[in-house]
Amino acid sequence: MDTTLSSTVRGDGSRRRPGGPAPTRPTGRRDSRRPAATAAEPRAPRSGPHHWFAERLLAVLSGRRPVHSLLGHTVGPAYEQLVTLAPADPFRDRLRPVVRQCGRFTPGPGVIEAFARIATGDRVSAMAFRLEQGPDLRWRCAAVEIQGPRP
Repeated sequence: MDTTLSSTVRGDGSRRRPGGPAPTRPTGRRDSRRPAATAAEPRAPRSGPHHWFAERLLAVLSGRRPVHSLLGHTVGPAYEQLVTLAPADPFRDRLRPVVRQCGRFTPGPGVIEAFARIATGDRVSAMAFRLEQGPDLRWRCAAVEIQGPRP
């Protein structure tokens, strides 16, 4: 008898031909339902240049990163705005500020106008910034604005 064509019996009693597709469920499981999602499941990863820039901008404004870390990611006037905003420490506090929400509006090709809600304890502030895509297809910040309660 040719063993390559005969089916094999697995531990759960089902049969499978050698070289056939792998099972899609754990051994011994007979139903097709998927496990229920848990409450502690992590959020979807944030993506997009506006999320990336919001996190970096908050790190600079909270004093966790130096202003010059955004030098290649800003254009003239925006970098000057950061130089004047950073010493004022708008988000420096005992509690670490976090980006709670980040959204964007695309007024045209190569331009993103974004906002970020920043939570520091029970206080909420907002940042708005404009990203422009250069000829090298890299996104750079062209303007920054901060609103909300400050310490």
